[in-house]
Parts: sequence; C-alpha cells; structure tokens
Amino acid sequence: MQQAIIEGQKALKNGDVPVGATVVLNGRIIGRGYNQVELLKDPTAHAEMIAITAASNSIGEKWLREASLYVTVEPCSMCAGASVLARLKQVIYGTPDIKTGAHSSLFNLLNDPRLNHRIEVIAGVLKEECAALMVDFFESLRRK
Repeated sequence: MQQAIIEGQKALKNGDVPVGATVVLNGRIIGRGYNQVELLKDPTAHAEMIAITAASNSIGEKWLREASLYVTVEPCSMCAGASVLARLKQVIYGTPDIKTGAHSSLFNLLNDPRLNHRIEVIAGVLKEECAALMVDFFESLRRK
C-alpha cells in the first residue's frame, strides 16, 4: 500500500485526485497507476485502470487471476468492474469512498453474486494515510 500511496502523490502534481494503485503478483509489482483524469482529459484515466492495463501488458495476459490490486481509495464502479473483468484475486484498499465506492459504500460489484467472478476484498489498510491524501487535496481545493 505504501507504493500505491507514492503513486497517489504523483497525481497531486497534475492537479488530479490523489488516488494511486499497484498490482502485485508473486510479491512483485507488475503494474502501477495514478489518477490522470485531468492530465489526459480522460474520464477513464483512473489509477486502477492504468495499473490493471500496465499489469496485463507486463505479463502478456488479460487475466490477472493470482494478482492483487492495492489502491488508496475504494474503487468506483468502473474500476471495480475492470477488476472483475481482469479476474483479480484480491483488491486491497485504504479508505472508503462514500460518494462513488463500489465495494461497500454504494454498491458491491466486487462480490456481486450475479457476476461471473468475485474478488476477495481487504479494506482499511493504511486507512489514515490514504484518507489524509484525499482530505488534504479537497481542503486545498476549497481554500482556492
């Protein structure tokens, strides 16, 4: 999760919401990403999407069945859906997202029995550090 936090800090430099993600397979990071929505002017350029794409490219496979996604914030519906489609084994996240979270805040796409894949979820890892990134970012926006 520390590496995901470092990725999230990169997003700050572009004025993006500071979400970072890493994909880990066999103890090795195979994909990294940070929010680049503002930088790329692309609403799909979320940290998780970039990390999943990088991981698939890294191993030359579309399925990430034994991999874990570490992300600083609870994934949104797009990123949760991509995690299911990539067949990730685990999603580990730091802080909940009460406005867009798709694990437990609004929906539970990662474990919806109607879908063809379910993902083990671990929430609250380094929650305070992950939450601080978000709180500091949005407080600085309000001050502006």
